[in-house]
Amino acid sequence: METLSISVTDASRNFSECVSRARYQGTTFLLLKGRVPVAQIVPVGSKASKGSDLAQALEAATIEEHLDENEATSWLHDLEQSRRSMQHSVRP
Repeated sequence: METLSISVTDASRNFSECVSRARYQGTTFLLLKGRVPVAQIVPVGSKASKGSDLAQALEAATIEEHLDENEATSWLHDLEQSRRSMQHSVRP
């Protein structure tokens, strides 16, 4: 999960974008007033997924849902393509 430090002024000018990035990208914003942290905008109820979380989900699906090797490989391939496409579309 990314944390960005921005001024209160910038946060107020770009409030909608900050909220959207917190919600959809999991970004936390540390708001500064005169270079002193005063508040945060944080995503609520969301958890950034790690690769290990996805690997565990695939392993569980393979065991519990009886995915065969071809289905699991196909799912992993789709996941990798999704990751690559998302990395290019996320704004810095």
